[in-house]
Amino acid sequence: MSEQAYTPAPAADFVLPFDVVGAGIRGRLVRLDGVSARALRAHALSEPAARTAGEMLALAALLGTALKLDGRLTAQTKSDGPLDLVAADYYGAEDGKLKGVRGFARLDETRPAPAAPSFAALVGAGSLAITIEPRRGGQTNQGIVALSSKGLAASAETYFQQSEQLPTLVRLAAAPVYTPGKPEPAWRAGGLMLQVTPETPQSNEDWERLAALAKTVEDIELVDIGLPAETLLWRLFNEEEVRVLPAEPIAFRCDCDGERIAAVLRSYSEEERAGLADPDGVLRARCEFCGRVHEIEKGRITNGE
Repeated sequence: MSEQAYTPAPAADFVLPFDVVGAGIRGRLVRLDGVSARALRAHALSEPAARTAGEMLALAALLGTALKLDGRLTAQTKSDGPLDLVAADYYGAEDGKLKGVRGFARLDETRPAPAAPSFAALVGAGSLAITIEPRRGGQTNQGIVALSSKGLAASAETYFQQSEQLPTLVRLAAAPVYTPGKPEPAWRAGGLMLQVTPETPQSNEDWERLAALAKTVEDIELVDIGLPAETLLWRLFNEEEVRVLPAEPIAFRCDCDGERIAAVLRSYSEEERAGLADPDGVLRARCEFCGRVHEIEKGRITNGE
């Protein structure tokens, strides 16, 4: 590890950028604890489904920070399996708010549950879409790749190969944490990304060596908040000079807003709105991401207030 002074990364809820000096290789390590627990507690998911949703949170954090995005990045799967939709949003830092993520997953209960809880059986065939929306104008960009039966990490590697044409390695993990007296677990998530820099020749022997080392990381190491991030990087690359950059804090963020919901409801017909309203004239809409219930008075919609 480089001897350059730096502040050690926190135990969790961060992305830690690093690069391998002289090799033209950069990387990022993400660990989520409170953030992933908050994001997933709003959803009633089976353990295999929650694991995939946790990995998607880690992936969104890796992608969003790697692209230095100031707007929003959405990573989303659509598929024909029981877990037919998994999504995570990453938000860049803005107006005093930390960088943040939120997530959502949907189980189609009309489809039979798989006998084996593998990613391929749970998700099935489909696509992974990465959508980038700049905050201050600019064009929205989207890349779509076929889902790999090997999982989200392999699908993300294909995305980078097609979009940036840069050799990229991605590892993702999520694990439940059980607490005595609580029936439902909290979830942790983690990930590692290694990538060749754009100016590095494609025939890079350093890449082959370092990618092989990165592939030895174990799932438990990615989610173990008791294992310092710097120690994990040393385990993986102890014969290399790794320069660790300042950790980037990640928070749970959801931009659901009552006015936005009201704006959507204004596009409904009066009959449709009447069917959604309670006897007291209040429409209640639950955010699929954070679980917050927004109460919208009917008059606020009809009057456009």
